[in-house]
This record gives sequence, structure tokens and C-alpha cells, in this order.
Amino acid sequence: MLETLTNRLSGALRTLSGKGKLTEENMSESLQEVRKALLAADVHFRVAREFIEQVKEECMGQKVLQSVTPGQMVVKIIHDELVKLLGEGTTNLVDKKPLRVLLLGLQGSGKTTFAGKLALHLRKKGYTPALIACDIYRPAAIDQLETIAKANGFLFYGERDNRNVRKIGRNGWEWAKQQGADAIIFDTAGRLQIDEPLVQEVVDLKAEVIPDESLLVADAALGQEAVNVAKAFHEAVKLDGIALTKLDGDTRGGAALSMKAIAKVPIKFMGTGEKVGDLEIFHPDRLASRILGMGDIVSLVEKAQENIDQKEAERMAEKLQRAEFNFEDFLSQMQAVKKMGSLGGLMKMMPGMGNMQVGDKEEKKLKHTEALIQSMTIQERRNPNILNGSRRARISQGAGLPVKDLNALIKQFQQMKKMMRMMKGSKGRKMMKQMKQSGMDMPGMGDLGNVGGLPKF
Repeated sequence: MLETLTNRLSGALRTLSGKGKLTEENMSESLQEVRKALLAADVHFRVAREFIEQVKEECMGQKVLQSVTPGQMVVKIIHDELVKLLGEGTTNLVDKKPLRVLLLGLQGSGKTTFAGKLALHLRKKGYTPALIACDIYRPAAIDQLETIAKANGFLFYGERDNRNVRKIGRNGWEWAKQQGADAIIFDTAGRLQIDEPLVQEVVDLKAEVIPDESLLVADAALGQEAVNVAKAFHEAVKLDGIALTKLDGDTRGGAALSMKAIAKVPIKFMGTGEKVGDLEIFHPDRLASRILGMGDIVSLVEKAQENIDQKEAERMAEKLQRAEFNFEDFLSQMQAVKKMGSLGGLMKMMPGMGNMQVGDKEEKKLKHTEALIQSMTIQERRNPNILNGSRRARISQGAGLPVKDLNALIKQFQQMKKMMRMMKGSKGRKMMKQMKQSGMDMPGMGDLGNVGGLPKF
């Protein structure tokens, strides 16, 4: 997510890391590179200019503490200004029941998929969601929404023969109430561009269902055009918030940085993948940290709490301490991590790992590992010592992979167990103590080309 912006900013800030002293000259040179990075990421030119001016003003008036380098101080100031630019504080949906949400946007922005993601998000918060199909123009739009609803156990309402969107909305709202739904999500039609009939249709539907939240679903990959779309919709319909989609793709990130400043509408959600669970509440401070390569431990912990069973995690920790970890345990842990999202996405949340490239090759290797373990019998997973030549040949054939891949996996697993056994004794405790004293067990605050991340004040 936002790799282009992160990489460019990291390169721009790297020039500050070796500066023993900040001068107006070397700071101006570095901030000029930051400005170029913002413009290259599709940030609106006015937003980029004002951002740099604000950062420069803060830098010149800031006293550099002895505990940090001048470069670290600039990184902190840039982080704080990014948070201001994105909109300080967490902006969530209105906390009420029943809750009515109207989704708007252009065609192809991902409204229908987002409707399913939002329904799942609200169900986790204790709501009973219902999806109302109000898109009567796009072929198969109603079918797509119904498929998402059935796959996830949501209530669904649609009228395939009715062309009156306002009436469909009212009928769906009444039906959902009768079914006990307390979170009603209206999926509306989009167009290739904003036109008068689209706006009027949305205005009429809004007047009929009186939503508590009117959310614009905007494609982040559109860059500055997404900002213009948000501004136009807000002027016509009055939006309550924005959901940015496709932030997991090849987006340059400028829309996220420009949206609040230009469109004057808060971002409330981020779509970070194609799965129905790939939705995050928008936290400006967390996104600012990710953009600067500092990770996002809070979001990582929240994902873990949602997808990993606490008792199972404690049981696994005990097995690790006793060096009794086997392939069956390894497989269950891999599957638990997969529920949290892609490996690349998780790495972006870890401090110091923001610039680490985790591509298709690494994801493919994980799939191969899973296939090899799943080709084993339960007995073989629990006791890898019985994996003789014939068993290895059968397992590799079942997984469709060469025996050498299985041999490499077993070797790595044996080395890991050997390391765990070493950590059990007094030498292991001594090693752990040394690691704590040296700070090795503490995650770094980010690399940014050795800038050092956010200092502690």
C-alpha cells in the first residue's frame, strides 16, 4: 500500500540522516525532494506546496533535543504534519441503531464489493446488516450484491423488475426493518462520470431513506481525479465521509493525502484487498507512520486479535518453549496468519519492515510450504522423524513439487527445533538477557535509510 510514496519519501529523507546540524540550505534541498516525492505520488500541487511550507516553518522554529539527531526531528515534524493533512483523530460511523448507510460513487470504484466489506465490519460490531440493491443499470449488479450477501450470511433485498430507485430504497428499508436488520446499506448505481441524472437520482434516494451516513466510495488509483470526484459529490449531495478503495494496488497515494484538504470530507475507511475482510478504519496517525516506513503495530495487533484464538496462541507458545513444535502446529499458525492478510501487507505494518519487498515469489513459497505439509499424514506432521525416502517421494508427488523442496523444508524445520532446544537451557536464558540489554528484542522504529524513525520525547 502506497509503496511509491513511501519509497520516494524514504529516499528524500535519507539525505538528512547524516546531517550533524540542520541548516536552511541543506534542509531546503531535502524538503524540495520531499515536495517532488509528493507531486510524483499525485498529491495536489497546492496541498504539496502548503505542506512543505508548514514543515519548513515548524523545522525553523523547533529546538532540536540532544537525544535525537536533526534528521530524526525533521522526520517527526513531517509525521505530525502528515497526520494534520490526513485529518487528526479517528472518524468512524455514527454510533446508533438502526443505522442507514448510503453508498455513492462512480462506476468501477468498488461500491458493491465495499458494501459487503462494510456489512462484515458492522456485524463484528454487533449489528445485523442488510444489503439493498439500488443499482438498476449495471448488468448483474443485483446478482453480484446478492452473491456477496449469501456467501457471508447477510440479509439481501432487490427488485429486478422495478426501475424506480426511490421506491426500491423505501421498500428495501421497510423489508429490512421487518427482518430485524439494524444496519441497512444501500448500494447505488455509478456512472463513468458525474452527470445530472446520477446526482438527481442520488438526491431523490437520499430524501427517501434519510441515511445517517452518506459515504463516497472512491478509487484511490484515480489520483487527483478521485479528489475532484469527491469535491463534486460533496457539493451536490453533502457527504459524511469517504471510503478509499484499491489501496492495495498500484496506487501512488496522492488521493489519500489530498482528499481532506481539497474535498473537505473526512476519510473513514480504506479498502486494502479484494476479500470481504480487507477493510480498515482510517487512522491518520497510523497511515502517516506507514507512509514513512515506521510500520503500524496497533493495526497489526488488532488484526491478530480478530483472527487468532488467544488460548490457541498460549498453547502454541508453551509448545515453543518446550521445543515440541511440529509440522501440524506450523500449518495451523500459517493458516492463522493467512487470515490476517497477505504477507506483504503484514510486513508493511511492522516497524523497520516497510521497505522490505514481499512479492509474488515469497507468497508462492509460502503456498508451496503449505502444500507440502498438507500432503503429509497427521502422523508425519506430528513426528517428522519418520519421514524416510519413500514417504518424502509420496509427499512431494502429492504436493506437485520436487523432493529437494521438501528436504529443504525439513532441514529448516530441524534447525529451528535445534535453536528452540538451545533456548531452553541456561545458555538460552543468558542469550535472551543479552538480547534485551542490547535492545535486539525491541522492534525498530523504521529504517527510512537509517533516519531512525520517530524519536521518543
